[in-house]
Amino acid sequence: KKEGFEITRLPVDSQGVVSVEKVAAALTNKTVVVSIMLANNEVGTLQPIAEIAKLLANHQAYLHTDAVQATGSIPINVVELGVDALSMSAHKFHGPKGVGALYLRTGVRPLSVNYGGGQERGLRSGTENVPGIIGLAKALDIAVSTMEERSKVLKAKRDYLIEKILTSVRGAELTGHPTLRLPGNASFVFPGVEGESLIMQLDRKGVCASSGSACASSALGISHVLEAMGYHSPLGRGSLRLTLDASVTYEELDEAIAVIVKAAQKLQAMAPKSCFAKTHSCSR
Repeated sequence: KKEGFEITRLPVDSQGVVSVEKVAAALTNKTVVVSIMLANNEVGTLQPIAEIAKLLANHQAYLHTDAVQATGSIPINVVELGVDALSMSAHKFHGPKGVGALYLRTGVRPLSVNYGGGQERGLRSGTENVPGIIGLAKALDIAVSTMEERSKVLKAKRDYLIEKILTSVRGAELTGHPTLRLPGNASFVFPGVEGESLIMQLDRKGVCASSGSACASSALGISHVLEAMGYHSPLGRGSLRLTLDASVTYEELDEAIAVIVKAAQKLQAMAPKSCFAKTHSCSR
């Protein structure tokens, strides 16, 4: 935008899904890039990237997908997705921090990020981070080879966590798509609860969680993701985001659930009764 491009931000539905129809309606003869996340980092919703790629088959626009959250968690085939570019980050699949990778379809040639020695095929000059590159490759190899079994384990534990929270916390809502979501992601909103207060209580008990995006953990208020999905104040401020690892045991999960439920119930006990009415300012 700072360089003079016009940016169109697409709406999502109540589950955080971008529809192919909305993409089609936004396309013009001036559209040069369509960039959509493969999986949302807050609510875990998976996007219909392959369907959007088919829409763009006869259009000039390039399709980029941010697959940072998805890589190593769900199967990814760039040919089947039909994307022109795909980005990933190593730390999301237990690789080293500070290194990522960009897939470019044959024939796609972006402008150079900086100039100098011509490293990385002339796209990004500067001495390569060889340990980081090797670490990313090895971590991705491990993640892909263990993905099928790990995904089954994560989905079972995720669904167990979701069921326990929804049946134990008054008015709790699951945010994001109920099934088309990352295997290890569980996100909620609780009426009568301030997300920051909840996170502080969980932290004291050794439960690591976030209220919204971990990338914007210092920002107060409702996340732009939840706002786009139709959640408004104050319900949208009562969000909780949990990401599971396959190594977490059911015993540890039960301990975390007990802490979350107790903390949420404590905060709800101090909230006004209007937050729990069928028609009130706490609803979306």
